Amino acid sequence: MNKGDLVLESIRTTYRKKIWSKFVKAVKEFNLIEDGDKIAVGVSGGKDSLLLCKLFQELKKDRSKNFEVAFISMNPGFGAMDMDKFKQNLQELDIPCEIFESNVWEVAFREDPEGPCFLCAKMRRGVLYNKVEELGYNKLALGHHFDDVVETSLINMFYAGTIKTMIPKVASTSGKLSLIRPMVYIKEKDIIAYTKRNEIEAMSCGCPIEAGKVDSKRKEIKNLLASLEEKNPNIKQSIFNSMKNINLEYIMGYTRGNKAEKDEE
Repeated sequence: MNKGDLVLESIRTTYRKKIWSKFVKAVKEFNLIEDGDKIAVGVSGGKDSLLLCKLFQELKKDRSKNFEVAFISMNPGFGAMDMDKFKQNLQELDIPCEIFESNVWEVAFREDPEGPCFLCAKMRRGVLYNKVEELGYNKLALGHHFDDVVETSLINMFYAGTIKTMIPKVASTSGKLSLIRPMVYIKEKDIIAYTKRNEIEAMSCGCPIEAGKVDSKRKEIKNLLASLEEKNPNIKQSIFNSMKNINLEYIMGYTRGNKAEKDEE
């Protein structure tokens, strides 16, 4: 049995409760996969997206689900060593992945060297969405997990002054594509445990922001949550639950589509 098969077996057995069941729950609860879907899985090379690929490979064995799936990756400017590691992981894990090139990092750092994150994220989304649409897929699956949802919620509250988070299914800006996040119930600590147990050395990110050379808002939020968890181990779950339990009668204003509305006393 090769490494790719061993990893699938661990998903079915060791991590059935903490990973597989939560993946299936999200797919069913939010109706993320429908008959006739052509789904592209976005592969960054990190631990989350590599797991997502294996989850889709396992799900594809279910003959009751009639969908197509392919794995696609955009190289935003990784160095040769990072790309070699990425390709090695794909081969070891039996993940057939189409890789296409872009110069997103170069452009983002040239335009805003002090704070390229916003532009970089926007460009990466745009380039990836266009490629997926060009290839004829109607859905793009992304590897955002439980902790990403929690952190994004706080980032938007603390720095953008809005209550907004990552949701499991949303239309792309063009409206031609649906973005799905089947890992929203899976916790990062369990992804890390799965990755270590299966001896998967996920590709390190070549971006200096994520590598810790430059402070980022997400890093600040991660550190804050870690300190809060010391006194309240359930705080992330509470934040996650709050995004599913918003009472419009007890907020001062909200938007529905492009229309802003405010509650009046």
